[in-house]
This record gives sequence, structure tokens and C-alpha cells, in this order.
Amino acid sequence: MHCSRQLLTATSLTVSALLSACGGSGSDTGTLRLALTDAPACGFDTVFVAIEKVRVHKSGSANEGDDGWSEVALTPAKRVDLLSLTNGALAELGQTLLPAGKYTQMRFVLAANGAANPLANAVKPTGGVETAVSTPSGSQSGLKMNIDIEVEADKVADFALDFDACRSFVRLGQGGYVLKPVIAVIPRLSEAVTRVTGQVAPALAVPTTSVSLQINGVPARSTPPDNTGKFVLYPVPVGSYDLVVTAPQRAMAVISGVPVTATSSTTVNAVTAPIDPPSSAMRTASGSVAMTTTPIAADVAVSKALSGGAKVTYTQGPVNGTTGAFSYSVPIGAPVRSAYVPAAASLAFAPDLTVTPGKYTLVGTAGATTKTVDIDLTSTDYVGGLWAFP
Repeated sequence: MHCSRQLLTATSLTVSALLSACGGSGSDTGTLRLALTDAPACGFDTVFVAIEKVRVHKSGSANEGDDGWSEVALTPAKRVDLLSLTNGALAELGQTLLPAGKYTQMRFVLAANGAANPLANAVKPTGGVETAVSTPSGSQSGLKMNIDIEVEADKVADFALDFDACRSFVRLGQGGYVLKPVIAVIPRLSEAVTRVTGQVAPALAVPTTSVSLQINGVPARSTPPDNTGKFVLYPVPVGSYDLVVTAPQRAMAVISGVPVTATSSTTVNAVTAPIDPPSSAMRTASGSVAMTTTPIAADVAVSKALSGGAKVTYTQGPVNGTTGAFSYSVPIGAPVRSAYVPAAASLAFAPDLTVTPGKYTLVGTAGATTKTVDIDLTSTDYVGGLWAFP
């Protein structure tokens, strides 16, 4: 099996697409099987989407009414709380038989919020009430994604759709929300492989703790731990990663060289030696983004340069879709690091003192445009000016 990854941008949808090709011959049809999973959601207690179908086409320019579409349909529509799909949990969507070949377009079709079900797609912010989410005008015809998936004859092309709830629901002003989905399409090989597990300290067993696997600061998968501190990241594309643990009032912990393979699972530490980063004071990095279009569709990430050239992302998310405002709480204590050691009972974390702990980079992204600014939180909060995007 050959897999590659590319980040693609479409109107109303950014998709990280992972490709899988499985050998086979004998007929002109194969099977597409799909499941849904999620990354952590920032500041939400529940996040519901109502899925009617997932459609695929060999042509990236095909319109919704053209011939040649194949689909996995859910009748009735399946309303899923994305926050129930963390720590390796998946919701099976189904499968369909379809002509073998390369598929370059996917459409994620949602049921509409209507009089009969006004909260079909909705979020409940922490401390708030369940609120309907406005979906793009094309959501009922299918939120369009550019993909590159090979379905080969007599084989099952098995994929998980990783719906990043933290980055997909944009707050408007002081109240409503609009959907701007960020979805990764990840091949599933087996529940016994492409899996990373480990343990954080019991005090970190809260939804605001995040465990992520990153390559050069780009998160590939992330999850909160469960209520015992255990975390499971699955499925994960094959590769070598930095595992990053972040939690309020704690320094960032980074484990480098964590392998993900197609032949086994990876355990980063034992239950008896949980990851427990030191306490840290926190400061605020805030600012705002301006765009000529509405709602404002921009993301801001807080990244950190470590010794040896490594870069990791502490947090990221969409700006307020009405005001363009963003604000993040960030630790100023030195990050702690350890190399991954196979079969080690515990990890040897040490402070990374070769970099200034309070220095970060804000990375703003809107469409294909990226802007950065270096900030220093060592002695005070950062309040930025107005970033202007096209």
C-alpha cells in the first residue's frame, strides 16, 4: 500500500487528504468503506452534525447532478456528537460498491436545520446553551473536497474522516456559529497498527488537555485523554512524529521521534510513569484579523521553535467570524522534552533551556495566504494589531 498526504483548499472547506492504494485484480469494482472520528473541540461540551451521505466522483469538476457519483448514504440521517469520537473511537458510516479507479472529489452532505429539527447541526459551548450552526449554502448539495483516493478492484478502500471540531466551528460576534469544516481523510489498515497510546498524570485527565502528533509543527491527529489519563491516537498516517502534550497551567511536554508503523502499535510510556509536565505561569496572546469577505475565514496558530530546529504548535483555531478577534492562553515556562525510547517504562524529560521559554510565533492563515509575527510573553501579555488579509 502506498500512502501520501497533501493539504488542499476548497471553497468553504479545507481538507487534509491521505491517499491509499491497495493492489488487486479480477473485476472492475471495489469497495469504499468510511467511518467518522474527531480531534478535540475547544470550548464545547457537545458538537453535533447530521450526516445524510458522503459522495465521491472521479472528476474534480463534476457538478452535483452529473452522472458518475457513488455514495455512502445514511437513511435516516445520522446525528453524531463529534466529541464522543475521541481517543480512537469511530462511528461507522457504511460502505458502497463502486467502479475501480481514482476518485478526486468528495462531497460531505449534511441534513438541513429545519422546522422539524432546528438543532440537527448544533454546538453547546461550555457554560452556554445548545446553539444551531449555520451551514454553508452548499451543504445540502455537499461540502466539496478535493481528494486523491485510489479504489482498486476486488479490494476495500477503508478510510476514517477525521473531523477537526476545534477548527471547524467559527464563532460569530457574541452568539452564533458557522460551519467551516476541516476534515482529514486517513486510511485504516487495522485496529492493531497505526495506533499510539500512552498515559498522562491523573490531574491532566480533563477535556482541556490535548495530546497531538505533529510533523514540523503541523498536527496530524490529536485527542484529549480519557478520565483515567489514558490517550489513544488512531488511525494515524505512517511516519515519525513529535508527540505534544498541552494543558492549562502546565509547561508544554514534547516527545520526539515517536514512530507510527503499518506493522505494530506504539506505546510511548507506562501507566505507572505518566507524563506530568511542570507547572507554568500563563500569559495571553491576542489580536485580530481583517478580511474583505464575511464571515472572516482565518485561522491563527501559536507555534514554538525548540532547540535543534524542531517546531511544534501549542494551539490553533479559527478567529471570530464577525470581529476577527483571537485570544490564547500560553505557558511561559520552559518546555520539557524527551526522546522516544522503545519499550521504556518511563521517559527522561528535561527542560529545553536553549530557547527563550516565553517566545512564540503567531501564524495566521487565510486561504493560501500566511502571515507570521514573533512574540515574547516573558514579562507581559501580547496584544497585537490588525492583520489584514485579502
